[in-house]
Amino acid sequence: MTDALSKRNRFKVNRVDSGGGNSEEDGDETEKGNSSEAIEMGERPGSAASNDGERASSPTALLSQGTYMTMNESGQRTNAATKSLRHQLTREALPRLDNYRNILSIQAGHRPTLDELHNATIHEKPQGEKATEVVQDTFVKFGWIKGVLVRCLLNIWGVMLFLRLSWVVGQAGIGEGVIIIALACIVTTITGLSMSAISTNGNIKGGGTYYMISRSLGPDFGASIGVIFAVANAVAVAMYTIGFCESLNDLLKTFDLKIIDNGVNDVRIIGTITIILLTGIVVIGLEWETKAQIVLLAILIIAQIAFVIGSIMGPMDDEEKAKGFVGYSSELFVENFSPDYQYSEGKEHSFFTVFSVFFPAATGILAGANISGDLKDPQHAIPKGTMLAIAITSVTYVGFAIICGATVMRQATGNIEDLYNGTLTNCTEGCEWGLQNSFQVIELVSAFGPLIYAGCFAATLSSALASLVSAPKVFQALCKDKLYPYLGPFGRGYGKNNEPVNGYILTFIIALGCIIIAELNAIAPLISNFFLAAYGLVNYSTFHAEMVKPVGWRPTFRYYNGWLSLIGAILCVAVMFLMNWPTALVTFGCLFALYIVVIYRKPDVNWGSSTQAQTYKAALNSIQELVHIEEHVKNYRPQILVLSGLPSARPPLVDFGYSICKHLSMMVCGHIVKTPLNQRTRTSYTQRMYHWLRDHKIKAFYSLADNTGFKEGAQALMQLSGLGKMKPNMVLMGYKRDWNTCPEEELNAYFGVIHAAFDIYLSLAILRAPEGLDFSGLIAESYISPVPIAVSAPADRSAVPSGSLDVPGVVAATLKPSASTASGWSEKKANSQESLHSQGSSSEQTPPGTPAMKRANDLQADSLAGSTAVVNHGGSGMKKNKKKGSRENLFTDPAGNPLPKELLNNVTLFQRKQKKGIIDVWWLYDDGGLTLLLPYILTTRPNWSSCKLRVFCLANRKEELDSEQRRMAAMLSKFRIDFSDVIVITDITKKPSESTRNYFDGLIKNFVKNEDGQDARITESEMIALRDKTNRHMRLREQLLLHSKTSNLIVMTLPMPRKGTVSAPLYMAWLELLTANMPPFLLVRGNQTSVLTFYS
Repeated sequence: MTDALSKRNRFKVNRVDSGGGNSEEDGDETEKGNSSEAIEMGERPGSAASNDGERASSPTALLSQGTYMTMNESGQRTNAATKSLRHQLTREALPRLDNYRNILSIQAGHRPTLDELHNATIHEKPQGEKATEVVQDTFVKFGWIKGVLVRCLLNIWGVMLFLRLSWVVGQAGIGEGVIIIALACIVTTITGLSMSAISTNGNIKGGGTYYMISRSLGPDFGASIGVIFAVANAVAVAMYTIGFCESLNDLLKTFDLKIIDNGVNDVRIIGTITIILLTGIVVIGLEWETKAQIVLLAILIIAQIAFVIGSIMGPMDDEEKAKGFVGYSSELFVENFSPDYQYSEGKEHSFFTVFSVFFPAATGILAGANISGDLKDPQHAIPKGTMLAIAITSVTYVGFAIICGATVMRQATGNIEDLYNGTLTNCTEGCEWGLQNSFQVIELVSAFGPLIYAGCFAATLSSALASLVSAPKVFQALCKDKLYPYLGPFGRGYGKNNEPVNGYILTFIIALGCIIIAELNAIAPLISNFFLAAYGLVNYSTFHAEMVKPVGWRPTFRYYNGWLSLIGAILCVAVMFLMNWPTALVTFGCLFALYIVVIYRKPDVNWGSSTQAQTYKAALNSIQELVHIEEHVKNYRPQILVLSGLPSARPPLVDFGYSICKHLSMMVCGHIVKTPLNQRTRTSYTQRMYHWLRDHKIKAFYSLADNTGFKEGAQALMQLSGLGKMKPNMVLMGYKRDWNTCPEEELNAYFGVIHAAFDIYLSLAILRAPEGLDFSGLIAESYISPVPIAVSAPADRSAVPSGSLDVPGVVAATLKPSASTASGWSEKKANSQESLHSQGSSSEQTPPGTPAMKRANDLQADSLAGSTAVVNHGGSGMKKNKKKGSRENLFTDPAGNPLPKELLNNVTLFQRKQKKGIIDVWWLYDDGGLTLLLPYILTTRPNWSSCKLRVFCLANRKEELDSEQRRMAAMLSKFRIDFSDVIVITDITKKPSESTRNYFDGLIKNFVKNEDGQDARITESEMIALRDKTNRHMRLREQLLLHSKTSNLIVMTLPMPRKGTVSAPLYMAWLELLTANMPPFLLVRGNQTSVLTFYS
C-alpha cells in the first residue's frame, strides 16, 4: 500500500476517518460514512486511498483535525502544514507561504499551474513521497541585541570618543562641536532609516550592505559597492589594529617600557600578534567572536562611567588643575562655547576640516547589517538594533562634548607654578595640555585613568573584530553571485555556520600587509570615502525605490521618506568631498571601473531591482508621450514585422530585416503555429528565441500566435504587435518558392497575407535569396526544439496549409521536395525542403539530403546580355570574416559538426561584408519613396557600405530619355541620396521575346488547364484583361537579366495586386518572372505615404 501511495498522483487525496457527518458541496455527490480528506502527501493510520471522484464527508472536518494538519506525534511541524488541502474534484491549493518561496528553495511548495487547473487533459507528473519533517536549522543565529546593537555600539564608540573628541571641542567650541556631532548623526540616522526600509522589504540573506544594494539597484551597483566595501573593511582591520598598537605603545612609554623602539617596529610586532589572535577568534566561529565583543563592550561602558564620575568628582590635586581640568564651571562653559580654530597638525583648521576629522567616528552603523545572514530575524533586528545604537551613541558623543567643554580649559601649561601665578593659559612658548593640545583629556578627567586605556583597547579591538567579520561575509555573498570572474573559491563556506574561511584568510593577508607597511595616514581618508559611498548608495536605493514605486516595494518599516533619503545621499557625497576631494574622485573612479566590468559581463541574474522597474516606467512614459507626438516624414523609421517563423530557422531573413532596423527602429519576429500550444510551450519558445536573438546580437522582439492559420495569424500579428506609435509599419516576408506546387488553400493564404498588409495600410517587402531562406533542417536546432505538446494534431497532413522554403510564420514539421520550375528557366533549389507543412513542432522535422548549391547557367541571359554570367551569391561575393566570437561559429549541423563552407555562406548571407558592387534599385512606381529609402539605409551599414546605388526608372517614350534621367538625378540630389548612375528604361512596352513568353506559359500551365473537369484557377478573361501588365513584367524580366544579373542586391517596387482583379497564381507568376535565377531580390511596396522629403 505504501508503494501505491508513493506513486499516487499528488492531486489525489487520501480518505481518513472523521467525526463529521455527511454533507453536499457544489452539487456533487457524497459518500456515506465519516470521512475527510487527508493532507496532500501525508497519510494517517487506517486511511485508504481514493480516487479523484471521492468526496470528503464534511468541509468542517478539515478544521477539526487541525492538530494533524500542523503537528506530527512528536510535536514537530510536518510537510503537510506547508502543502495544500485538496477538496473533492479540485486541484486548487490553499494559500501557503511555501508556495511563494524561490523555486530553487528546498522548502518551496508547489502551486498548480493554470494549464493544470484549466485543461482537463493535462495531469501533473507523479511525484514520490516527500519527507514529512522540515530540516532543522543548525546555524547559530543571533538576536537583535547580540547581532546588531552590540556590534554597532562597539563600532561607533571608537577611539575618537577617548582621544579626539576633546580636540574637536577645543577647536569648534561646545556650540559648533555639538553641531558637528549632530550633522554626522543626521547623516547616519538618515542612512539608518533608509537601510531599515530596505531590510524590511522582504527576507534579507547574507551579504549585508552588498545584498541590500544589489537587490535594490541591481548587480552593477551592488557588485561595485560590494568590492570596495569589502576592501574598506579589510584595510580598516589594519587601521584599528594599528590604533590599538599605538595606544599600547603610549601606555608602555609611561612605564619606560618598549619592545624595540616604541615606534614603527613595535607597532608591527604587536600588530602581527594581535591580528593573528583576532583572526583565530573569528575562524573558530561567530559565537566566540560575539562573546569577545560583549566583554569589550562591558569594558567600554565601564570606561565611560569612570569618565562621567571623574567629571563630577572634579580635580583631585593641583597637578590636574595645572593640566587644565578645573571641574564644572559656568564661566568656563561660556568661554568654551564659541569656536577658536587654531593651526594644528600642519594646517589651519575650520569648521569643515574639524568635521572631516570627526565624521569617521560616526561610521560603523552597518556592522550589524553586514552579518545579516547570521541573524535570526534580520527584518526585525537590523532596524531596531541599528537605530537604537545610533540614538545611544549620539547622546554619548554630545554628552562627552559638553562635559569636556564645561570642565577642561582650552590651553594649559601643566606647570603648578603657573597655576599659582595666574599664568596657566600663557602659552607663548607652547602648551602641552588643554583641549586643543592634549589627546589625554579623557584620561585626565576620568576617575581612574587606566580605564581609559582599557576603553581605547576595547574600542580598537572591537572595531577590528567587526571589520574582520564584515569583510569576508560581504565578499562571500558577492562571490556566490559570480558577478566577477575567478572569485568562486571565496564564496565557499565551511562548517555548520557556512563560515567564509577563504575570505578570512584573504582579509588577514590584506590587513597584515597594511600593518607591516604601517603607513595608513594616506589610506585612511580613502577608506572613509569607501564607507560613505556605501552609505550614499543605501540612501539612493531607498529614494529610487520610493520614486519608482514598484508593486513589490512594501517595507514594513514606515519611518522613512524618499526625499529624506535623497538628502542623505547628497550629504554623503558632500562629506566625501569635504573630507578629501582627491580621494573622493578616486572612490568614484573605482566605483565606475567596477560598474563597467559588470555592465560588460552582463551577468544572467534577475533580482527584481528598482532599476528594472525604472526601465519599465521610463519606457512606458516614453511610449505614452510618443502617442501625442505627430508623425513627421523626417522622423520616419521602418518598423518591421518579420514573418520569420522561428528566427533560428530563417537566419538570412532575420539578418536582412535587422540590417535595416539596427540602431534605427524596432523589429518584431512573428511566429505562427497552426496547432494550439500550452503556456509552458509558449514560454519555452519565447525564452529560446530571445536567447537566440541575444546570442546573435540581434535586438528584436519575438511574437508568437498559435492555434491559427498562416493568414489569420499574420493578420493578428499585423494588427496587435507593438504599442502606441511603437508598432510595425512594414511587413517583411520570405518569397514562397513552391507556389506552383503547394495546395490551393496554402497559396491563397499567402496571397491573402499580401492583401491583409495593404488593407491595414502597412508597407510590404518580400525577400528572395538564391539558395532560400529556411535552413531549419540543415542547422542545429538547439534553440528550436519545443516542449512536447499534449494537444492532438490533425490527422490529414495534406489538409494543413504549408509554407515554402522561404515562407515564414508557420512552424515546420515535414520536409518534402517540390518539382523544379518550368523548362528553360530551371533553378536548382537549395535543398529538397521545398514545402514546410505546419503540422506540429519543429522537433518532428526530418533532415533533407545534401543540398545542391550551384545554379545552372542562364541560356536566355546569355542571349540577351551576350555573355554568360554565373554568380554564386552565397560565397564568392563575400569577404570572409570568420573571427573568434563571430556569429558564424554559432551555426552547426544537427550532429554538432561545422557547416560546409557553401552552406555556411548561404546561412550567413546577410551577415557578411559585401565586396564592392552594386545595389540596383528599380524604382518603377511612386510608392512614397520606400523603394529608394530601404537600399539607402543598407548602404549606411558596414556590411553594405562598399556598394553603390544604381537607380532604374521607366520612361513612356524614347524621346523622354534625357529629360527623365535629369529629372530623376535632380530628385535624388534633393533627397540627398548618393547614387552612382541613373538608367532610364524606355522600351518597357515592347513585346517580350518568344523564350520569355514560353517561360511564362510554363509557369501558369498548371493553372489554366482544365483536364480534371474543374474550373481553371487563371481564367482566359483574366489573362486578356491583364495582358498588358503581364507583358510589362516579362519585359522587366528581360531588362533585369540584361542589367542586374551580377548585382549584389536588387530592390524593385512590388507590383500592386488589385483586389478582385488578379488571382493568386497569376500574381505569383509575375513575381516568379521578376525574381527567378536572380541575385538576392527585395520586392518593396510602400503604403503610398511619403517617407522622403527634401525640406529641412
